[in-house]
Amino acid sequence: MKKSKTSFVCQVCGYKTPKWVGKCSECGSWNSFVEEIEESKSEIRKKRNGLEIKRISDIEGVETERFSTGINEFDQVLGGGVVKGGVVLIGGEPGIGKSTIMLQISDKLSKHGKRVIYFSGEESLTQLKLRCDRLNINGDELFFSATNNIEDVLDSLSDKRADVIIIDSIQTIYSSEISSAAGTVSQVKYVTHKLVEFAKSKGVSVFIVGQVTKDGVIAGPKVLEHLVDTVLYFEGDYERGLRILRAVKNRFGSTNEVGLFEMSGKGLIEYRSSSFIDNNSDAPGRALTVVMEGTRAFLVEIQALVSQTYFNYPKRNVTGFDLNRLNMLLAILEKKCGFNLSTCDVYLNIVGGLKITEPSVDLAVCAAIISSFRDIAIEKNAVFLGEVGLTGEVRTPVFLDMRINEAKRFNIKKIIGNMNNVSDKSVELFAIKHINEITNYI
Repeated sequence: MKKSKTSFVCQVCGYKTPKWVGKCSECGSWNSFVEEIEESKSEIRKKRNGLEIKRISDIEGVETERFSTGINEFDQVLGGGVVKGGVVLIGGEPGIGKSTIMLQISDKLSKHGKRVIYFSGEESLTQLKLRCDRLNINGDELFFSATNNIEDVLDSLSDKRADVIIIDSIQTIYSSEISSAAGTVSQVKYVTHKLVEFAKSKGVSVFIVGQVTKDGVIAGPKVLEHLVDTVLYFEGDYERGLRILRAVKNRFGSTNEVGLFEMSGKGLIEYRSSSFIDNNSDAPGRALTVVMEGTRAFLVEIQALVSQTYFNYPKRNVTGFDLNRLNMLLAILEKKCGFNLSTCDVYLNIVGGLKITEPSVDLAVCAAIISSFRDIAIEKNAVFLGEVGLTGEVRTPVFLDMRINEAKRFNIKKIIGNMNNVSDKSVELFAIKHINEITNYI
């Protein structure tokens, strides 16, 4: 009997090596190599037909066929609804609500005439029934199956018509054609490829639930995200039950949209408020700003705590903000404003579980830090808008009118920042051209 050839495959990036190594030379991951059996390749090459090449003007455009999930926030993130034949990958931490939102979407789709089949590789049918009873899910066109084999999934779909199928989760599904264990790079790639092939050929919409690593990325090779049409991530604040659905890839829509949900006893419900304010206290170290997530504006509270350190190296800790950007802003405050922060620990928190990456919050972060450092509270009805440059200049953020309108919605009439070309007379505008001018308002 011919001996099987094996190789070691990195479970993060898919890099192969004939021997086990501790660190992947491609992605730098430690202890990520797993031994897998290599599949034999046939030397027979099939005859291929010539490719058809067309001029762009000769290609007929086809309008993408969509249907609603029944959940407006989810439809918005998808770009207007589910695309027929599209493949959507949704990832998130354990307990964030991936299976819950999939069950709720299945129920709503089935009640609108869509036949939905839910394949679970993690829970038994009895467990799924208990969860459905808790969520009050009882759609007539909703079917369930508990399996871990992709061949069983595809065989059952050849006998039973489906408009939407859900795989929960991709890391638990394996193929008998691949010798390695479920969840390995080879299995995940092969199973996903089969699902994408089925979706495109049959016009069936497929939702795939993916587990995430400790770094917050979907487990498995990066090619998994390249194979599918849409990649969604669930994130949020476990304390308040707030969930944020964010698109990081979307072939049929924008990746700038977000959906807001709130976890309740009856499952995930749409979060109607756009305010991320913890309370109305006037404690030092608290500043308000308005951030943009796609086409939506959110009023956000930024909290900072500056305290004297008793160690040689001051501590810098952030939640929901980039640590490198915080260090840069601290250096600007020391250089341009004269604050001695090198002997202080600095803690920064974005209230509500949001993760902010846009630079328009720089001015609010600086205001919160100065407020805590001086132990002076900032006015409740003031919003700070602006990006801070390395030379200390304050730049005007984009979508300024939308940000001001969001502040006015919460009866905030004092806007502090570099207000160029703003003609709104209903708010008080306080111009700041340089970061050292911020001390006039704190």
